[in-house]
Amino acid sequence: MNDIIEILKKARKQQGITLKELSEKSGVSLGTVNKLFSGGIASVKVTTANKLASVLGVSISENLSSEQKTVNPVDNYGFIKCAALTNEVKVCDVEFNAKTTVELVKKAAKEGVSLAVFPELNIPAYTAGDLMSQDLLVRSCLTALESIANQTKHINMLFFVGMPFRVFSRMYNCAVAVCKGEILAIIPKKNLPNYNEFCERRHFCEPEEFVTFVDLFGKKVPFGYKIILQNTLMPEMKVACEICEDLWVPDSPSVSHALNGATIVVNLSTSNESASKENYRRSMVAMHASKCLCAYLYASSGKGESTTDLVFGGHDIINEAGRLIAESKPFEGGYAIGDIDCSFMEFERSKKFKYRRDDDGYTFVDFKLETGDFKLERKFAKTPFVPEDLQVRKERCEMVLNIQAHALCKRIEHTNTKKLVLGVSGGLDSTLAMLVCERALKLAGKKPEDLIAITMPCFGTSNRTYNNAIVLSKELKSTFVEIDIKESVLKHFEALGHDPSVTDVVYENSQARERTQVLMDYANKVGGLVVGTGDMSELALGWATYNGDHMSMYSVNSSVPKTMVKAIVIHEGEKRGGVLGKTLLDIADTPISPELMPSNEGEQTQPTEDFVGPYDLNDFYLYYLIKHGFAPSKVFYIACHAFKDLYSKETVYKWLRSFIRRFFTQQFKRSCQPDGVKTGALCLSPRGDWKMPSDASYALWMSDLDAVKEKYGF
Repeated sequence: MNDIIEILKKARKQQGITLKELSEKSGVSLGTVNKLFSGGIASVKVTTANKLASVLGVSISENLSSEQKTVNPVDNYGFIKCAALTNEVKVCDVEFNAKTTVELVKKAAKEGVSLAVFPELNIPAYTAGDLMSQDLLVRSCLTALESIANQTKHINMLFFVGMPFRVFSRMYNCAVAVCKGEILAIIPKKNLPNYNEFCERRHFCEPEEFVTFVDLFGKKVPFGYKIILQNTLMPEMKVACEICEDLWVPDSPSVSHALNGATIVVNLSTSNESASKENYRRSMVAMHASKCLCAYLYASSGKGESTTDLVFGGHDIINEAGRLIAESKPFEGGYAIGDIDCSFMEFERSKKFKYRRDDDGYTFVDFKLETGDFKLERKFAKTPFVPEDLQVRKERCEMVLNIQAHALCKRIEHTNTKKLVLGVSGGLDSTLAMLVCERALKLAGKKPEDLIAITMPCFGTSNRTYNNAIVLSKELKSTFVEIDIKESVLKHFEALGHDPSVTDVVYENSQARERTQVLMDYANKVGGLVVGTGDMSELALGWATYNGDHMSMYSVNSSVPKTMVKAIVIHEGEKRGGVLGKTLLDIADTPISPELMPSNEGEQTQPTEDFVGPYDLNDFYLYYLIKHGFAPSKVFYIACHAFKDLYSKETVYKWLRSFIRRFFTQQFKRSCQPDGVKTGALCLSPRGDWKMPSDASYALWMSDLDAVKEKYGF
């Protein structure tokens, strides 16, 4: 790459363009540009070099080896852009249909699409009827296929078209895989519908179980439905195909495809429209993608198909493991594009696919598809644990509360607990725990007064939280108890020989442990059970005093992330209204703080997020780094995309680094955490979802994250 760098330096010198101008025009960060032209780096990525060369008006292609011309696929972190496309057709007008197919391929290519699927029999049009068997039509489809391949040989895309194919003196309904002018495979439809409006057995045969090779345009091409196409430049991209009815039968080929490694299944379909069929079709795709842990691309016929008896709307769907990524609803144009994550599917399967492959009769076809020009456009919610849709969020909040309450009710009944004892601070976590206790006591047939809400003011207690704790206890009709712990903590300092003016970890943790001691002893006094308040985000960060607020007799919030805690408190505040509702909303609006540092005339002085980072970022990291197993560099990549309007790259990097360090070093607290109920898809209980040694090294994770600094130039 030294020759390329010299070409770029010479061109910049001749043109007199400043580094800042070059950075702005190319989109390459100023830090990277500075390092490159000052000799700070010895090599430059091909994508970066191409951007700079474009601005400087020079060509570097002749200086690249074939290996260098291939963009490093790791830059995409397993993402590829996909499309489900419905081309306009004229029944039996093969030339017109080929033209509209190529037009859509070129259009999608301009948008960075690497994989596309067209509808079933889109070259002749599905509704050709008995004309489908005409020799002229069959041969014309082959001519059209060759033309499509030739016209797209310079397009960096794998796509599937549908056509009849005659071989072994039999006719098959087939999908043909085309990539950069090469025919990679011909895949026949396994299940042929022959009921109601469908009569495919009249025209086509079902294929054999084995894969064979057929002659096509002077080459041997694999023929069979047990074919998986694998991108050697992105090993996670493994593509298989099924056709229309294959999705609807009990033993869909896609199940076997997934078990044999396909992370993407494409479906060429012709599904006519009828009342309510759209929703059923969408549900079928979602269910299939979920159980197979794959991305599912579904393209159905639309405009131009015969309406003699049916109408086709062009319903196109892209779904990833049950999540709708993109959709073109019926009669909306038939053009759906979205980003899918192949490496995510690989990770999920590595956890869940513990059964044997069900078939060894597969043929794997290698192809090379560069994906380095990928631009991430997929939307990532800033709060992945909290649904964005308001109605779905309300339902989620109610479900989490019910899970927590029923779990606590079982513990009350099993231990014959007379009272629940809860430390209330006027903060988010203890408020949620209080709401859970209220429901649990009702389920257990007990009175609200059986919840003993204890507030324990000390050096850092603020007026706002103190007053909210009092109002909340009154409104929920709990038994309110105030125990001032200042004198106890000061005596403890005296016994330790600790200067109270030194506000160090001893100063903070002494208060937290004193509060826990009070709660435990008070519970013993009344035959009660201490309910824990700590949430999952705090457990992940280790933001708890060991054997202080870290400990309880049952921890109801231990699997609820902080962003969800806040969402539930807001939900309850809006639902209940009145004084209680107003108080709940004020608590949700109060800055999060442990309140262990001296207050300033009753005002908080210790905002938690100044120390551990914003909780929306931390929960984002928790979701993708721990739940999905993404590498730190990939988490950084999508976090920068998701929070681009809120946090700088430097901020995202800083708190991600902090999260990793804290998560690894604080595992010892999670290893001995109290019992607590699982409420969502992730739980850090050592008895459940998360088993990790307390002394695991995080060097590998930090090294991966460090690599992004050079890449992004900061």
